[in-house]
Amino acid sequence: MEKLRRVLSGQDDEEQGLTAQVLDASSLSFSTRLKWFAICFVSGIFFSILGTGLLWLPGGIKLFAVFYTFGNIAALASTCFLMGPFKQLKKMFESTRLLATIIMLVCFVLTLCAALWWHKKGLALLFCILQFLSMTWYSLSYIPYARDAVMKCCSSLLG
Repeated sequence: MEKLRRVLSGQDDEEQGLTAQVLDASSLSFSTRLKWFAICFVSGIFFSILGTGLLWLPGGIKLFAVFYTFGNIAALASTCFLMGPFKQLKKMFESTRLLATIIMLVCFVLTLCAALWWHKKGLALLFCILQFLSMTWYSLSYIPYARDAVMKCCSSLLG
């Protein structure tokens, strides 16, 4: 009877929708968010460095591409713990970051395709470089005037 009363009053915890579950998951305490951010970010850096080390082994381009891509995804996902998944996605697809976000996500997929299915080592390496550049450009978008400073610096070097 108690369960029926909770369902009718809208307080049933067992039958939450996906949106409610995600919103509840993002209501972690600040210290918990900070711990998971650090774990995810450090593991992302670890996997990226591990992938770079594996690059120098014979046939290590596949492992490099997988670990480097996984490390970048983990580092990117770590910020979801700080601001929540919906806010992170909203910020990722703002007009100032849209191009960098799309290039970054496409490069994640293309890197894995080139390394695992197409078996094109050169393409996998090229897509990893593009991953790095797009992640850098994406990250700079969170620092006020950082992109402008980089553009000014590059234009003064080139011209």
